[in-house]
Amino acid sequence: MDTNISSVNTKQYIILRFDSEQYGIDISYIDNIVRLQSITRVPHTQPYFLGIINLRGEIIPVMSMRRKFELPDVDNTNLTRILIIKAEGNAKIGILVDEVREVVTLAEEDIEKLTADDTRAYLTGVGKHNDTLISLLNISGLISDIDNE
Repeated sequence: MDTNISSVNTKQYIILRFDSEQYGIDISYIDNIVRLQSITRVPHTQPYFLGIINLRGEIIPVMSMRRKFELPDVDNTNLTRILIIKAEGNAKIGILVDEVREVVTLAEEDIEKLTADDTRAYLTGVGKHNDTLISLLNISGLISDIDNE
């Protein structure tokens, strides 16, 4: 197979973990990955919003993916990270994750697409990497869902 053609049909995903499940986010959405820092609570927000952080003078809201996916809270560890995601219109949002694992490249044929009805538009598909399955997150779906609640 010609490597130039195959490289056109691949995407890079950053792999994160919650419990024993692995999720992937298209790397083009990632602005930054930061260590856990003090999160200032904001009253009267959705239960999955943890609050805000000050990242180099920029105020960024932070949400818990565990709470968003209705998983129980766990203690944060030295592997806990906040992914800074670039949303529409240059807005940024932080996503608290248990662990950032690696960056993988998936070919189009390694991804099983899902329809929006399958998972409330939170997932775009399931990727196959080595012998593991990776649920691919739909960042646009997650963010637009937040705006509508």
